[in-house]
Amino acid sequence: MKALSATRHFLFLILVLSAIQFACSFGTQPSGGAPAAETPAGTKSARGTPDEARAMLKLAVDHYNSVGRDQALADFNNGVSPFKDRDLYVVCMDSSQTETANGGFPQYVGSSANLLLDTSGNPLGKTVWAKASTDSVNSVDYHWVNPVSGETEPKTLYFEKVGTDACGVGAYNP
Repeated sequence: MKALSATRHFLFLILVLSAIQFACSFGTQPSGGAPAAETPAGTKSARGTPDEARAMLKLAVDHYNSVGRDQALADFNNGVSPFKDRDLYVVCMDSSQTETANGGFPQYVGSSANLLLDTSGNPLGKTVWAKASTDSVNSVDYHWVNPVSGETEPKTLYFEKVGTDACGVGAYNP
C-alpha cells in the first residue's frame, strides 16, 4: 500500500515539474545558433514579415470599408484570401475588447482580448483599444501561439480602428 502511495507522489511530482518547465519556457526563444538564412528574391519565407503584416492590415481595412462590417468579419474569420497567409491573419475586437474576428484562431471569437497581456503586463484588449483611437497604424508586442509552428512566440500586432472595431495583423518575431 505504501508503494502505491509513493508511486502516486512520484507521478504527481513529475507532473508538477513538467508543468513548471513548460511555464518557464513559455514565450522564450532559443539562444545561440546560426542566423536565419536569407530568402531568395521572389519567394516567400515560411513566416510573414512586419511589412507583409502592415500590407495585409491595409487590405483588411479597405475590405471592411468596402463590403461592410458583417461581411468583412465573416471573411476574416473564414481565412478568405488574402486575409490569411502562412502565420499572418486578421484579428478584430469591438469597444468592449471582445474579439469579433480571428482568422488564425476563430474559436476565440466572442472572448475577451483582455485575457492576453502585452509585454508590459497590461491587458492586451485595453491597450489596443486605447491606442486605436488615433488615425495611424499602431503596434503592441505580446506573446502568442504561432498557428504554423505551434510554438508560443513574441509577436507584434499592427492595428487601427475601422468602423466600430479595432483590427490588426501581427508578425511573429522568434
